[in-house]
Amino acid sequence: MDRLANIILKLKWPIIILAILLTGFFGYELTKIKLDSNVIDSLPANDSIVSLFKDIGKQFGGNEIGMVIVKSDNVFKPAVLKDVQRITKTLGNLKGVTAVTSLTNILNFDAVGNNFQVGPLINMTRLPHSKAGIDSLKQIVTSNKMYRGNLVSSDGKACIVVFKFSEGSNVGAVVRQVKSTIKKLPLKEKVYFAGGPFITAMVAKIISEDLIFLIPITFLVISIILFLSFHSIRGVVLPMLTAGMAIIWALGCMPLMGLNMSMVSNNIPIILMAVGSAYTIHVLNRINQCGEKDFHKAVRKALGHIFVPVSLAALTTMIGFVSFIFGAYLKMIRNFGLITALGTFFAALLSLFFIPAILMIFPGKGKKKRISKPVKSYLNDYILTPLTTLVLKHPKYIFTAWIVLILISFAGAFSIRRSVDVSDYFQKSNPERIAENIMVQKFGGIKPVFLQFTGNMQSAAVLKTMKKAQDYLQKSPSITSTQSIANIIIKLNGALTGKYKIPDSDAAIGQLWFLLDGNSNISQLVSENLDKGIVVAKFNGKGNHAAANFAKYMKPFIAQNSRPGCKIQMTGMPFINAEMDQSLLNSQIASLIIATIFVIGIVSLILWSFTKGLLASIPIAVTIIILFGTMGLTNIPLNMGTVLVASIAMGIGIDYSIHFITHFNDGLKLGLPVQEAITATMKMSGKAILINFSSVSGGFLVLVFSKLVPMQYFGILVALSMLSSSLGALTLLPVILIIRKRKQRLKTA
Repeated sequence: MDRLANIILKLKWPIIILAILLTGFFGYELTKIKLDSNVIDSLPANDSIVSLFKDIGKQFGGNEIGMVIVKSDNVFKPAVLKDVQRITKTLGNLKGVTAVTSLTNILNFDAVGNNFQVGPLINMTRLPHSKAGIDSLKQIVTSNKMYRGNLVSSDGKACIVVFKFSEGSNVGAVVRQVKSTIKKLPLKEKVYFAGGPFITAMVAKIISEDLIFLIPITFLVISIILFLSFHSIRGVVLPMLTAGMAIIWALGCMPLMGLNMSMVSNNIPIILMAVGSAYTIHVLNRINQCGEKDFHKAVRKALGHIFVPVSLAALTTMIGFVSFIFGAYLKMIRNFGLITALGTFFAALLSLFFIPAILMIFPGKGKKKRISKPVKSYLNDYILTPLTTLVLKHPKYIFTAWIVLILISFAGAFSIRRSVDVSDYFQKSNPERIAENIMVQKFGGIKPVFLQFTGNMQSAAVLKTMKKAQDYLQKSPSITSTQSIANIIIKLNGALTGKYKIPDSDAAIGQLWFLLDGNSNISQLVSENLDKGIVVAKFNGKGNHAAANFAKYMKPFIAQNSRPGCKIQMTGMPFINAEMDQSLLNSQIASLIIATIFVIGIVSLILWSFTKGLLASIPIAVTIIILFGTMGLTNIPLNMGTVLVASIAMGIGIDYSIHFITHFNDGLKLGLPVQEAITATMKMSGKAILINFSSVSGGFLVLVFSKLVPMQYFGILVALSMLSSSLGALTLLPVILIIRKRKQRLKTA
């Protein structure tokens, strides 16, 4: 290591110049980064349910539908209906918006005497003004299943204006245009915006706001902690410089690799700021502890000692992030793991090469302040020394306390719940979350289930099967309403013949289709070539197993009724959510297994002993148990944010044990007794561990100010994990080493 240290310091200028050039290059690439907050885009393309869902969304516009919710005490009052009409017309005139439907423009099919009439559901030129007239209109509309729960709530206190986004339009720009335009209208009613595009746009907005707001706060918090720890400007500037450059390099790789920012990767800068500064902290701490009068010699000596521990600590942290690449269902989580692992590698690289080079050129003014008498240290005097005394005098008490904590946490871990509902990611006051709650309460939900029928939509047999499917769907408690072209055909036939059913002959159906020619609304239900049609059902099932139970309920029906000329396939957001829900569990297990195997393997190699590797891994294993126990006891769900914590905690937290046990082994090699080796380790590595814990936890705790709930939980849980892993390294690990040595002495005796 001494030879490598000499080479690094000899090439200090080329290293500095190369680092500056790379920072400029990646900084330029960073300007090309794009934001994609759509969860649908992150779903695996090779999944049959996902593939069908995307195909239906593309063909029928199911995934790009927006809704404007209008709330009032009675939406059938003339003034309210006129405002609904105003919204409908305004949306119809906006570029990027098509197929606008509301109570004020939807067509109704009716028979007057022997004549068949197609006209507006509500005649906006002859609105009732008396209470009796308004109540009569309300009764007529809400009693019709085609409109109740689809365009108007059953109590008549809310209605929606539905529209589609034009193909090829910039959905984000259209969302902003819709919101700004509608908000400018002189409306007296409360208006909300619902639908996938609005949720996606809100997530994108929050991500941008969080990045702008949280990064400076994280920088400030970590800087304050570092200054209080090192009492020098250098102790602040160098770790933050390392972290800042690592962030630029990592994020600059994203455009080069064709990756976009997402609702998961938006916290990469904060993670790298917290983690990236840690390696420089250990380098600086080791230099300060060397005791060499010649600063250049101190840097060489420190680099020789710290190179391997920092490299291995970075490697274990990277493994925690890389584990997501192999175990995650969502592309956004895999991308997060890849970029954060790269950022960790860059941070370690800069700490071991760039920082020593900088120190050799700008050594600072601290080298003359080498004094023989001890300098007062708050960390040593008020934390590490009392903690060392406690560990050495009462190891059994400390061990018992940890056992009790483990048992409580283990019991709590069985209460963990999972959540993949995107609306839960918003705070309760968020307008998009309020809008979704209204859709659930007033319109039976916003999660559609699609049954796609591939066959001739003018065939009586196919349409009768569609109607049969709707009747079967309605028997499920998870379905609130259904809609298909079969409903329209039945209504048309009833208006013409008085028989509200699917006609028996294809010829009769063909005549009804002639009446529908040119009606743009049916494009949401049938394909242009009339070779495909969908049944849209609103799903309102509760619980993690609702979608799986519903799929089990539908499976025999699909098997019995799907045939040549009438192929039936089912998909929908509930099933995708169910797969995402299961994937959370699978990816958590997979990433933990991968991280555990590699971490124990690497630590065992460091110590040249599998037994010692297991011992060093005990504190982090305990940390994972405490993490899951806390989640279960506090009702924090496993979601797209919190699923990241365990592997990250393992990757980062093991660093503390690595540094502690490496220094402890150095003490034993020098011939120190166990207790003296622990005391020396607490003074040397203990300080770096506490500073590291403070800066990392402080950085992550800034996430409590995020507007995305999973990111708040993520910050709290990572900080808790850092507290547990650092305390485990400073108390549980030395206690285990003491107990183990005592048992070895007893066996020898």
